[in-house]
Amino acid sequence: MKIRLIRRREMWAITREGWVIAILGLIIIMLLMIANIHPFLAVTSPIKADILVVEGWLPDYAIESAIAEFKKGGYSQLITTGIPLSKGYYLAEYKNYAELAAATCIVLGFDRDKLVAVPATSVVKHRTAASAIALRDWLSTSALKVNSINLYSFGTHARRSWIVFKEVLNPEIKVGIIAAEPQDYNPQEWWKSSEGFRTVTGEIIAYIYARFVDWET
Repeated sequence: MKIRLIRRREMWAITREGWVIAILGLIIIMLLMIANIHPFLAVTSPIKADILVVEGWLPDYAIESAIAEFKKGGYSQLITTGIPLSKGYYLAEYKNYAELAAATCIVLGFDRDKLVAVPATSVVKHRTAASAIALRDWLSTSALKVNSINLYSFGTHARRSWIVFKEVLNPEIKVGIIAAEPQDYNPQEWWKSSEGFRTVTGEIIAYIYARFVDWET
């Protein structure tokens, strides 16, 4: 009996022209992603709401723009959220981002009667979820009748915050989103600065992670 160790087989292979087209297609896809990923993550999609919820960790200039949004949007109440400070806790007068942001609003001339700080407990991870859960628990015992809110977030973090707050507050409260524009890099050319590159690439990874977590806890 004849034993064969190898055999001839016919197979399909990509031609040189095929490789060129495939590489060009990949380059086009990457360029489209680079051009569109920032506006996708830094989403603004507000809804009709009487309550504006501001994430307390925002920089001061974003707090100022949140106050401008409050006046423009005709809201009746502004709520700040946030976990305990990660640095300066023992020296600071305000121990969490919610109270710090609220105090900043007051210094900027905001009406304290229309302002509420809702701090969250200290957590190692899922900080945005902790703030959303604290807000949900506070609203459940509040005299306010809230059917919808607009969440004021920051830059490319907005998409992820929107996902978390929607899932935590669902289905009782509808959530819109507004993203403050960052000033430490150019959003249209984020890849040209180290700050923009780190921020956007980090948020891409965080967004993918957020899509696979059940936040309704």
